[in-house]
Amino acid sequence: MKVGKCRNLAKFLNQMTRNNIELQRRFLHEGPDTVEELLERHIVKKEKSNDDEEDEISTRRRLTSTRREALSLYRDILRATRFFMWPDSRGVIWCDVLRENARKEFEDARFEKDPEIITRLIIGGRDAVQSAIDKLVEKQREQVEKERRDRDRR
Repeated sequence: MKVGKCRNLAKFLNQMTRNNIELQRRFLHEGPDTVEELLERHIVKKEKSNDDEEDEISTRRRLTSTRREALSLYRDILRATRFFMWPDSRGVIWCDVLRENARKEFEDARFEKDPEIITRLIIGGRDAVQSAIDKLVEKQREQVEKERRDRDRR
């Protein structure tokens, strides 16, 4: 039985060798057996390469950097609020009001994924903290000057 299969295979190979041109034509025009093979042959595959890994690493770095920036901003806000120790119209100390508002703003933006929006929020927060500190310093200067003038008049 095995000998018969081998003879048949040998005859087939000899015949194919003689008809080499026909064999090449047949392989050129032989179509895929399944739809998957067809798609595999004709669809350009995006291979996972080092570029993809590098893109992933840079994305992680950017996210880590953004998180660091956000945490740094939050800490700066908490540090800056220490200087606001007077009460508002309701009798609540401004320091507590500002900290609550900062916490609320950060919680609202916690799950934001768009890097452009995150960057805008961080830049806006930095600008707000800086302007609040600048206004505080200016008001304190005015207060000190006013006290000096009052002392000089006496």
